[in-house]
Amino acid sequence: MLDDAKLDNAKTMSLIVTKGSLDWAYPPFILATTAAAMDVEVTMFFTFYGLPLLKKDLNMKFTPLGNAAMEMPMMGGHMAMPNMVSMLPGAGAMAGKMMKNLMAKKGVASIEELREAAVESDVRLIACQMTLDLFEYSTDDMIDGIEIGGAATYMENALKSDINLFI
Repeated sequence: MLDDAKLDNAKTMSLIVTKGSLDWAYPPFILATTAAAMDVEVTMFFTFYGLPLLKKDLNMKFTPLGNAAMEMPMMGGHMAMPNMVSMLPGAGAMAGKMMKNLMAKKGVASIEELREAAVESDVRLIACQMTLDLFEYSTDDMIDGIEIGGAATYMENALKSDINLFI
């Protein structure tokens, strides 16, 4: 059980989101929406490969290669995907489809749903201007309601935040 007095010390949270694959998209959105539901003021700064999470059309891949800790429930047990299998063409897509099916079966919200919940919870979503320019994205490619800012925007926010996370 959480002590409300302890939560008084954590009223702002800042996250740097640097990865946009399916498996890396969940932690920042889950943490941000949970914190927002607990009346924490949340800012998410999307940069480099995390920026595509703000695109209107999400096309997230899954990253099984090099993830030795990934085990999928199969046949009553848990099976890890060896790196050799992950290197085969189509293995990442197959693992991603399995993960999406498992999440749907278990009632886990999609990234689109979590992102919408973040917007509805007034989580501040900031797209990195330099990354937009670098990867030649337009603000028209992005969802409505985001802000554009740079490293100074992030730093201004982070210096005032009680919690800062790099994901």
